[in-house]
Amino acid sequence: MGCTASVCLAGRKKKLSIPEIAVFVPSMRVPVQSNLQRALKGLVPRDLVDRLSALRNQILLLAEDTDGSAANELTRALEEYLTLVIGLTKKEQSLEESVEFKWKNLGDGRQEASVASAWFELLSVIHMMAMVTLSEANSLMIPKDHSGSEVRTVSADCKRDAVDLLLKASGYLDFCIREVLICIPPELKERLPKDLQGGVLEATYIQALGQGTEIQLGLAVESQKASLSVKRRLACEQLTYFSQAHTCLSECDLSHGYGKKQLQFIKWKYLEAKAAAYYYHGLIFDKGNEPSCHVTAVCCFLAAEELLAESKKACLSFCLADPVSRIPPLWGIMKYLYQKIPEVASRKSQTYGYLLEQEKALQTLPDLPEFQLSLRPDDYELPEIDPAWDCGKWEIESQTLKEHLKDYEDEIES
Repeated sequence: MGCTASVCLAGRKKKLSIPEIAVFVPSMRVPVQSNLQRALKGLVPRDLVDRLSALRNQILLLAEDTDGSAANELTRALEEYLTLVIGLTKKEQSLEESVEFKWKNLGDGRQEASVASAWFELLSVIHMMAMVTLSEANSLMIPKDHSGSEVRTVSADCKRDAVDLLLKASGYLDFCIREVLICIPPELKERLPKDLQGGVLEATYIQALGQGTEIQLGLAVESQKASLSVKRRLACEQLTYFSQAHTCLSECDLSHGYGKKQLQFIKWKYLEAKAAAYYYHGLIFDKGNEPSCHVTAVCCFLAAEELLAESKKACLSFCLADPVSRIPPLWGIMKYLYQKIPEVASRKSQTYGYLLEQEKALQTLPDLPEFQLSLRPDDYELPEIDPAWDCGKWEIESQTLKEHLKDYEDEIES
């Protein structure tokens, strides 16, 4: 799953495997046991607290037992838990700061965060939903029988489903930025884990849109109906997404677990997208009749070839960055371009070699066109609050003096 090295928890000894990555998944964070019963005792009904606690523990166990790969089960549990967490954020309940919520990194169990804020819990839950969705998209793009193959073959339906999942994950993260982060006080924002900072969330959702565009470009190449203009536009849009994501992430503190690896991934994808954009830009120029068009086309092809070589190095740097991942097999648009770009660059350079000599003044690399971006994050709205939060029907258990003193002693010990 994503970058997280899969761990076999069935045996006593953890068996590590080096993962393959098609869709990049930043570190997945999971809840750590928090004593909700003590924090909420006497404030909300016991059965509501028990449901909150049981669902939170279920999410933790599901994530740890499956390394976050049980997407359907995790999503159902997260969505149900979310309807309960929303109640803690309501001002009329006065419970926003009543519980110290704890989360940790699933991959290494470190980087634990503990914040007394229901909004932090809401942010963490929706962020986890986004990571589970990205992980599901990654699984779709890696066939089960891919081992040992140098080429990855994925069905068109799986690619379309992966694009839908990338837009969904992007929508979750966009919602976190627009609707949740603004509700967290500045002093608490400073205590948030690095991967929940606004810049990192923004970079990740834009990166998801870039990967969705990359898959769409691959589908366009496989379609006989897609024109050169459509392919160039998609390549240029992909380039813009990864450029924006790189800018966002470069301005963030990258000391968190997967920050540096994520930046390497975005740089790699940026170079691939730029190579694709110049290749299709060159093909369109080459259709012109003027000698200058052919000279410009050759400049584009040679630039694409150079960018392709740089992207290979960037891919290796990404794979070697901690945590280490496998060098991925060729797939989608890059499987096609790794064959076509060197071939076309060589052939066109030979064909128009005489023009390159005659028209040296025209040997300048043209700017790439800019297009309005097509993909947008899915719209996401919070679900309805769970009916259990209807205060009119509450019956709060009274606490005896003995129970109160015991809770006080336990709190001092902890």
